[in-house]
Amino acid sequence: MPGFIQVMYYYFFSKNIQRSLVYGDHPRNRFDLFLPTGGHKPRPAVIFVTGGAWVIGYKAWGALLARQLAERNIIVACIDYRNFPQGSVSDMVSDVSRGIGHLCQNIGDPNIGGDPNKIYLVGQSAGAHLGACALLLQAEKQITDGTAGLTWISSQIKAYVALSGGYNLRNLMEHFDRRGLYKSLFLRIMKDEEGLTRFSPECIVRSPSFRDAVALLPPITLVHGTADYSIPYEASVEFGETLKSVGATVSTLLYPGKTHTDLFLQDPMRGGKIDMLTDILAVIHADDEEEQALDAAMTRPRMVPECLLQFARWVSPF
Repeated sequence: MPGFIQVMYYYFFSKNIQRSLVYGDHPRNRFDLFLPTGGHKPRPAVIFVTGGAWVIGYKAWGALLARQLAERNIIVACIDYRNFPQGSVSDMVSDVSRGIGHLCQNIGDPNIGGDPNKIYLVGQSAGAHLGACALLLQAEKQITDGTAGLTWISSQIKAYVALSGGYNLRNLMEHFDRRGLYKSLFLRIMKDEEGLTRFSPECIVRSPSFRDAVALLPPITLVHGTADYSIPYEASVEFGETLKSVGATVSTLLYPGKTHTDLFLQDPMRGGKIDMLTDILAVIHADDEEEQALDAAMTRPRMVPECLLQFARWVSPF
């Protein structure tokens, strides 16, 4: 709670955040824009897709990571999308893709100050799944339908970083059922059995029809904690192996002993050197040695006493 109070105060009162900007027609088609202060322009930009088990996702969940990235002169746009029961997984992927398209078209606006050649996509948990679906299906559309009429193309994304995601929904369904996301509800979120395959990134990549689209994918980094009991880390390992088998550029980073929330909440609130943040910055600043040196020297202040972090870790259902 002390950590969340600090993050929410920043979210609601910072003058560097533009909240609930519109990218589409649906009420949930909104995004928050986190703008850095100072630094040079144009800046790299991150499009962040939040998690929430396809049910409780909300753009404000990305505020902590967005603040950390904005402090490194990176623009962050946290996009919202329809949750279940407002929509099924196809609606969620459609919303995410529409949000990506809007930002790709507008990130270079002088009022935003983003670099259209340095747009990165980041997703966490369910958002990692949805971001992967949007990216893969967009590349597939480019092959099957051409680029005419598309609001964005996969080559506009310089890299994709997926945090603690699940990529083969059929294989994960029994695990989710044991964790409380019951099979009957999960199938409704996915619309039907067919949706489990159609919206499983691992299955999309394995499809023979996708082979020609592989070359269109940006480099992909998969991040997962080995103590994650919400989504087992093997989900990232297997997806990484599938991507490699078809020739995609992919790296898989595993964090020993880290849970689903350690990477995204407890570690950032603990402060000091944050491994996940360091690795995300390494992707964004891969071509900039000066920024890499600044990243290496960066440490974060502690937000919450260690005893409370350990208690939060113990009681967390995730």
